[in-house]
Amino acid sequence: MVKNIFIKRVYEEPAPQDGYRILVDRLWPRGMSKDRLKIDFWAKDWAPSSELRKWFAHDPQKWIDFSKKYQEELLTKEKEITEFFKNCSSTTVTLVYSAKDSLHNQAIVLKSFIENRIKGKI
Repeated sequence: MVKNIFIKRVYEEPAPQDGYRILVDRLWPRGMSKDRLKIDFWAKDWAPSSELRKWFAHDPQKWIDFSKKYQEELLTKEKEITEFFKNCSSTTVTLVYSAKDSLHNQAIVLKSFIENRIKGKI
């Protein structure tokens, strides 16, 4: 059962304490090879839709609206995400993202969604 969820940028070195590494971007990160990224799962379907991602454009002024809209999208995938975490054998998961902004990115919203809606169901 997953007990710890962390967030890390794709450009930071992978570490054993990352546990199960999940890429949460819809697009593959620029300049990153599979070997260098060392992900266990690419959850591109959990990432914000292309429309939402383009609208947000990492504008901090749109952060609150982006968070709400992205959570609405995640609700449509709640069953899939719940099943994934029910079957995850690692106690630690790291959500890996490529955005430059460490305070306003989809991994933060996804982590909150998992902790608030999914963890109680697994």
